[in-house]
Amino acid sequence: MLTYFDEVQAIAAAIPPRDIEALVGELVRLRDRGGRLFLLGVGGSAANCSHAANDFRKLCGIEAYAPTDNVSELTARTNDEGWDTVFSEWLKISRANANDAVFVLSVGGGSLERNVSTNLVAALREAKARKLAVLGIVGRSGGYTKEVGDSVVVIPTVSDARVTPHTEAFQAVVWHCVVSHPQLQINATKW
Repeated sequence: MLTYFDEVQAIAAAIPPRDIEALVGELVRLRDRGGRLFLLGVGGSAANCSHAANDFRKLCGIEAYAPTDNVSELTARTNDEGWDTVFSEWLKISRANANDAVFVLSVGGGSLERNVSTNLVAALREAKARKLAVLGIVGRSGGYTKEVGDSVVVIPTVSDARVTPHTEAFQAVVWHCVVSHPQLQINATKW
């Protein structure tokens, strides 16, 4: 059996560089057209969205938001309207449009059939109806995000027992790779 760090090495070696380059290309075009980036995720991926929004804003000059950072709105919408529409309604109120993009960070990518991350499915449907680009870093097969996405990196599964920790860890690895890309990074890090 592989150890955790052996698995990390195997995943890093298996991520196709062309998928990272495609993601960078989409983000460069987003910035060039002055679009906004809406980062969507739940659980540990929501925390990653918060961090990634900072990096895209600070390092890449992309106007980026993580709806889960607004706890008051998130919980009010959940209480009043239900969990399934928290992100789709956020996109509506934000007047998301074809200049913008959603960026999903998720272990499964959303699935109505499995009743998992159905709020991501609703948000992606809203995004597609509004003609937003759909980007993502997801695990397993990528779920609905991979199905409808324009540029989605799927973290390879090397251990069924550790899909979640590997996917959430590699979300950070991949987005840090992306924000450090010479075509995208415009501001240096302090350290």
